[in-house]
Amino acid sequence: MGSGGAAVSATGRVRSALCGLALVLWAGAGAQAACAPESVDLRTPSGSVLRFTIELADTPAERAKGLMFRESLPRSAGMLFLFDRPQVASFWMRNTLIPLDMIFVGADGTVTHVHSEAVPGDLTPIRGGDGIQSVLEINGGLARRLGIVPGSVLRHPALDQATAAWPCD
Repeated sequence: MGSGGAAVSATGRVRSALCGLALVLWAGAGAQAACAPESVDLRTPSGSVLRFTIELADTPAERAKGLMFRESLPRSAGMLFLFDRPQVASFWMRNTLIPLDMIFVGADGTVTHVHSEAVPGDLTPIRGGDGIQSVLEINGGLARRLGIVPGSVLRHPALDQATAAWPCD
């Protein structure tokens, strides 16, 4: 393909990325509404409120499979891994075909660690630390672009609302 085709393709990718980010941010504008089981809200330290549509992985079988074998993930989507109790969390990218950001979250919903751009197929353990109650996986590079960093706060109805840093309404 000539350079003209590559430029059009790159422009299309940029437009697609910007539209996807606008969707996440736009959806986040309504995130003040009550929590929903099929989504998570994230509030960044800068005050941005983001919403992702999620698939829930809350059984051992669902957590073991995760996002393996997926060829794509919508920009405003992710998978939330929920554990029965806070624990040491470690993930890998076995049979995972797309780069992911892994957002490690403590029992109160506070983001404690973000691992950016996990490499597809890599078997190196990605350690999230101790006391992890949940992990949100989203498209690789998106956390950085949206300002999701340690100190951001996640809310979801499955978190203990009595101790949540950002409880559901």
